[in-house]
Amino acid sequence: MDNKVVEKVSCLIIGSGPAGYTAAIYAARANMAPVLYQGIQPGGQLTITTEVENYPGYPDGIQGPEMMVHFEKQAARMGTDIRYGLATNVDFSSHPLKVEIDEEKWIEADAVIISTGASAKWLGLPSEQRLNGHGVSACAVCDGFFFKGKEVAIVGAGDTAAEEALYLSKLCSVVYMIVRKGEMRASKVMQERVLKTSNIKIYWHSETDEVLGDVKVEALRIKNNETGEKTEIPVSAFFVAIGHEPNSGIFKGWLDMDEAGYLKTVPGTSKTNIEGVFASGDVQDKIYRQAVTAAGSGCMAALDAERYLGEKGLH
Repeated sequence: MDNKVVEKVSCLIIGSGPAGYTAAIYAARANMAPVLYQGIQPGGQLTITTEVENYPGYPDGIQGPEMMVHFEKQAARMGTDIRYGLATNVDFSSHPLKVEIDEEKWIEADAVIISTGASAKWLGLPSEQRLNGHGVSACAVCDGFFFKGKEVAIVGAGDTAAEEALYLSKLCSVVYMIVRKGEMRASKVMQERVLKTSNIKIYWHSETDEVLGDVKVEALRIKNNETGEKTEIPVSAFFVAIGHEPNSGIFKGWLDMDEAGYLKTVPGTSKTNIEGVFASGDVQDKIYRQAVTAAGSGCMAALDAERYLGEKGLH
């Protein structure tokens, strides 16, 4: 474990989205003295979301970053030791479990809760990042409501894109779907549903050239891959549905994960294949990916960790 500083803690939480902070609230209230490292994006994906209207308890909605400040304050008030830092390596070969922080020090922990989340994949256009939160979104379920009755566009060809296009079709007047090839990757049943929906218009063999608008999305410029022809479509929103990437790289070789890198947990629990390591939030959930489900799984992870520590006589 080289000559780095080593610190011993009871419960270590990696990540600071709704899952990590909820796990911290429960762990702190159970006197587990949790230490939480916030990671590369303190507050997680919600810090790049503007309005959140579907989280219970906020009747007037709330800004994503403000909501995560509330989560953080509550976790701190309960006694969580919240620190800025990034988990850079792990050694789960023996107990206590070992996690390296910022390549500088090692934390030895009796229980580890992983809440490192997932990051949306983007197309990589400067305009897409500039207008992120101003009509550009990676979550139709989160943000579709704000564009009720408007014309919107969505890029992607998998099940998620098809599902989100169908969701948007119930709210928006027209949904333009931008598909790179002449077919979709989505399952047959999803493709059929999309093709049967009258207000979803598909641009085949097309790629996004640019998102247009000064302060908010006003149009989308797309390019036909076969002819090279460019077309401008007036839209109020642009949804990117080309997938998410779980932030699970440092756990490769230690924890069981699916082909996309999502951590596998024992069904109905937050337990991973290594005793004392628990996973919650979007790093292990590719289906729902909502703040409220992430918070719920953070609660499960803290309860599972408390039970584990109790059984081992460590709490």
